[in-house]
Amino acid sequence: MRARSIGAATATAVALVAARDLVQKKHALLRNFPVVGHARYLVERIGPELRQYIVTSNEEERPFSRDQRTWIYASAKEENNYFGFGTDVDVEHIQGHAYVKQRTFADTLPDMHDPQAPLPSAKVLGGPRGRAKAFRPGSVVNISAMSFGSLSGAAVSALNKGAALAGTMHNTGEGGLSPYHRNGGDLVLQIGTAYFGCRNADGTFNVDKLREVVAGAPVKAIEIKLSQGAKPGLGGMLPGAKVTPEIAGIRGIPVGEDCASPSRHSAFHDVDSMLDFVELIAAETGLPVGVKSAVGDMGFWQDLAAFMARGDRGVDFVTIDGGEGGTGAAPLIFTDSVSLPFRMGFSRVYGTFAELGLTDDLTFIGSGKLGLPENAAVAFALGVDMINVGREAMLSIGCIQAQKCHTDKCPTGIATQNAWLARGIDPASKSARAAAYLRTLRKELTKVSAAVGVAHPSLITATDIEIMNGDYDARTLAGVYAYKNGWGRLGAPLAEEITALMSASGTRVPDSRK
Repeated sequence: MRARSIGAATATAVALVAARDLVQKKHALLRNFPVVGHARYLVERIGPELRQYIVTSNEEERPFSRDQRTWIYASAKEENNYFGFGTDVDVEHIQGHAYVKQRTFADTLPDMHDPQAPLPSAKVLGGPRGRAKAFRPGSVVNISAMSFGSLSGAAVSALNKGAALAGTMHNTGEGGLSPYHRNGGDLVLQIGTAYFGCRNADGTFNVDKLREVVAGAPVKAIEIKLSQGAKPGLGGMLPGAKVTPEIAGIRGIPVGEDCASPSRHSAFHDVDSMLDFVELIAAETGLPVGVKSAVGDMGFWQDLAAFMARGDRGVDFVTIDGGEGGTGAAPLIFTDSVSLPFRMGFSRVYGTFAELGLTDDLTFIGSGKLGLPENAAVAFALGVDMINVGREAMLSIGCIQAQKCHTDKCPTGIATQNAWLARGIDPASKSARAAAYLRTLRKELTKVSAAVGVAHPSLITATDIEIMNGDYDARTLAGVYAYKNGWGRLGAPLAEEITALMSASGTRVPDSRK
């Protein structure tokens, strides 16, 4: 009888825990996997002890190490994101590790412990080319392109609401503008090779449909996707089973049929015709227009810079994606070995424009694991004006790096169209976490800037950071990537513009850093 009573009590307790897990909205994993999901949190809690003996170190895991994920999770939850007892990094031997060189003295800088300290905005997007709707983004950190279809509607809603709360922009990805993108966040509308949402029945581009999409949503800029880091030069495929009536309506494709994105655009075939396409879109919408690409053969970039040097046509921004792979599913050969890693690729593109004195005429945006302060600081030092975060934003809303994005079985409901799994995400609570992470990253960047002695990330230069080049040896970024004198710096007018903006916020940028 006693054993039976204990069994009944245990069953009742388990049932109560299961019921609580199913109705709570804080943890997507527990909503989708009641009771058993607690095992993950138990293992996470005792992880440091286990790892000392039988598992990897805090810095060994990829693509994001345990320390990196811990920092993102703590930042998103507004918990203590500091680390104690020193670094886990073998600081004298890890090749490629970045070291920021702090300055002892600096002019007046914001108090980074002040919760009201100003957060950095970006240079005007579309201003140099005189676009009718040119604007100054309020944040140098924004959410990268991740389509509805690759992500669930609940995940897209959480990210868009988070963008609105944090004052950042949200890139729609090439899958079109969905209802889930309409939760208050400003948008960058991405146009891919399949022209989803602005296409004719045969898959060709339709400018009238583009105007309709732009007119009905808070679209601030348009990005033409040439390629992405996950699968550069390879078109995507959405299996017919995933092409629901909702997705078909948004993308303008038949329900239940395989949806293939071509590897190349049909609206243009070279840089000359691409710039005609850019200027057409800008004229029809008034919006800033840019391109996104991973970096492979440099001929394209050399041609683009040469055409822009003429002054009559050009892109307003360039988004460079690292070839290390990202949120998109792809063959292993593409994630491992096609296109250049971010730092190599970006520095080559930046240098191509710098040789012709064009770097102040457009905005450089970086993406590819830049949602971590160290990587972001390096990107700004190389000449990036803004960064986009993708996987880090996913981690902020509950991703556990299960690496099942391509299977439609994401356990946290983020990278899936499975309704049961997607129900685990509560957009209201997850949006608050996304916003907290975005704000924290911007705050960390201003802290790093202040350590260097400048008031804005864009004023960090390629000589302010050194890269470990081998045992006990390091070189500046400028030396590693063959930057010439002045590369990676803003021109005097833009530096003075930032000076004026930061002065208006009670911060003065040192004259020596202009």
